[in-house]
Amino acid sequence: MIVLIALLAGIIFGLGLIVGGMTNPAKVLAFLDITGDWDPSLAFVMLGAIAVGFFAFRAAARKPVSLLGMPVHLPGTRLIDRKLLLGAVLFGIGWGIAGFCPGPAVTSVFTGGVAVWLFVASMLAGMAVHTLAVRRGWL
Repeated sequence: MIVLIALLAGIIFGLGLIVGGMTNPAKVLAFLDITGDWDPSLAFVMLGAIAVGFFAFRAAARKPVSLLGMPVHLPGTRLIDRKLLLGAVLFGIGWGIAGFCPGPAVTSVFTGGVAVWLFVASMLAGMAVHTLAVRRGWL
């Protein structure tokens, strides 16, 4: 049952990304181009996601388990440190270059575009490098 609920949540999330335009790199890059032909429409998608997330995280913080009885794992700190800032910068650079972030990229894999596959392969390689760096104590 839990796997089916997770699958359903993933499908709903992916459909939301598609409907919101987050899987269209041209639309994302137009949103990021604040000095050029700026498209503010994704700001509404982000504000909607923030609003939903805000209330969902506040509700989750009050309970030790989810509605399905699974443990709730929330971040234990609100510390803004070097690792967080470096990750945010790398995320932003990747998003600005490719017009994809991880969720929309994985959703877009099914379109079969070469750029999407290249982005996902690069993302997975970056995750592997991060894992190696953590294991070696570099991070």
